[in-house]
Amino acid sequence: MTVQDRRRRDRGPKGRGLDDTALADVRALLGSRQRRRDLLIEFLHLIQDAYGHLSARHLRALAEEMRLSQAEVYEVASFYDHFDVIKEGEVPPAPLTIRVCDSVSCMLAGAEELVAGLAAGVDPNAVRVVRAPCMGRCAGAPAARIGDREVDNATVEGLLGMAQAGDTEVVVPGYIDLDAYRAAGGYALLQKVRNGGLTIESIIAAMQNAGLRGLGGAGFPAGKKWEFVRSYAGPRLMSINGDEGEPGTFKDRVYLERDPHRTLEGALIAAHAVEAERIYFYMRDEYPAVLQILRTEIAALEAAGIAAPGFIELRRGAGAYICGEESAMLESIEGKRGMPRHRPPYIAEVGLFGRPTLNHNVETLWWIRDIVEKGPEWFAAQGKPGHPGVRSWSVSGRVRNPGVKLAPAGVTVRELIDEYCGGMLEGHTFKAYLPGGASGGILPASLGDIPLDFGGELAKQGAFVGSHAVVVFSDRDNIKDVTVNLLKFFKHESCGQCTPCREGTGKMVSLLKKDGALNEAGLRDLESVMRDASICGLGQAAPNPVNHLLTHFREDI
Repeated sequence: MTVQDRRRRDRGPKGRGLDDTALADVRALLGSRQRRRDLLIEFLHLIQDAYGHLSARHLRALAEEMRLSQAEVYEVASFYDHFDVIKEGEVPPAPLTIRVCDSVSCMLAGAEELVAGLAAGVDPNAVRVVRAPCMGRCAGAPAARIGDREVDNATVEGLLGMAQAGDTEVVVPGYIDLDAYRAAGGYALLQKVRNGGLTIESIIAAMQNAGLRGLGGAGFPAGKKWEFVRSYAGPRLMSINGDEGEPGTFKDRVYLERDPHRTLEGALIAAHAVEAERIYFYMRDEYPAVLQILRTEIAALEAAGIAAPGFIELRRGAGAYICGEESAMLESIEGKRGMPRHRPPYIAEVGLFGRPTLNHNVETLWWIRDIVEKGPEWFAAQGKPGHPGVRSWSVSGRVRNPGVKLAPAGVTVRELIDEYCGGMLEGHTFKAYLPGGASGGILPASLGDIPLDFGGELAKQGAFVGSHAVVVFSDRDNIKDVTVNLLKFFKHESCGQCTPCREGTGKMVSLLKKDGALNEAGLRDLESVMRDASICGLGQAAPNPVNHLLTHFREDI
């Protein structure tokens, strides 16, 4: 034996050793579930939920059980915000976590004061207080989550009281369950489609005549999407994008908390139309009540024989805004880091697990039943001239009555404020607005009469309607502060895959926060590079608020 061999023997095997107790823990949690690679994130959730964090020994054991490298498991676990990876020698987080939303609507409502008050009032060994991006509860800003309980209009006293009382479990609102939905005619349309009483071609024509578009942000015509997916050879799959992470957006949560089966019936019709073998419903982890509703109602569909067991597979996100991008969402469903894919090919051709995939937003599916039963003319007529259809607008900020407002496509922000939200808050004067969430840009009140819809005059202003999230600002708000908040969000949520977005968002925040006159030339240069060279829409749209700050709000610079 050489000297080097003896040294290797004395040092023992390299790498992290396997802990037999941890392996037994993991096997007990996984139970009889198949050890499929695409279930990695689901298994990480099981460990996080059971132990409050992901210890190094449990990650090592999970890698052993799934026959994956430790690096492969670690890179996925460390990508998502809702996983707490704890290495040897590190202190696990406190047993209770309070997350406080610090996105733009909650910032206006006092999120900073809420964070500071909580930090001063808790025992850090018992309660962890963390900032969190948009929780989709903007109408009840400031929003928080204590354990699994979602809290609107959160206060320091209220949250501390809940912590002391142990009032941290998920609260499910009242909603229309399967029995109530069927009693009102639900799933009759699905049965008619399955029996051949309605052709797929007629449903596609109805959606096209109605002007139904994707309502998650891109606005692609829904009927065309079905045709594209059907044109590629099977087997095919379907996904539902419930990762509603755009700051200011909460319409999908409201629909699923009130009437989930409208979306589920629309999904089953769409899956039938493209002959999808399975539906993967990807729901953001920030919505624990929605997740519980979906688990309950999908099980009810299976028990009633409306959906075969396992046909609708619920997947739980883990805190990553980028997974709202459709290809990043598919990567996450496959158990990987949520990084956008290069295109082409598009997911209609090469999607989930390499198969042609139909992907829809929650609200898009929600309207299918009404359009087919009431007719495409009914839906189209609800829009303004040249803007067919009705839209669900998530409105928050400095308005009297925020919430989801059903209003025509082509409505203006002034109409939303005055006719649907009861006007501005007392003592506030309309100054500016986000027409489409954080990435849709910031426009001044002087442009408050532009029709809000895909393309058109809004696009000419370098803005877009996106997910139909409208945040209203007043004369009490500094638009530079708003812009910094939005860019800090993009910096945090960049997946890091491409340099223009990863470095550009951080650099923009630094330039905006620097004392003295803004380096406008530097900001414009970054804007150009990010738009031209970023892989996906996050990096391409992130400069929109900066562009509008420099163009329309020079008094706030």
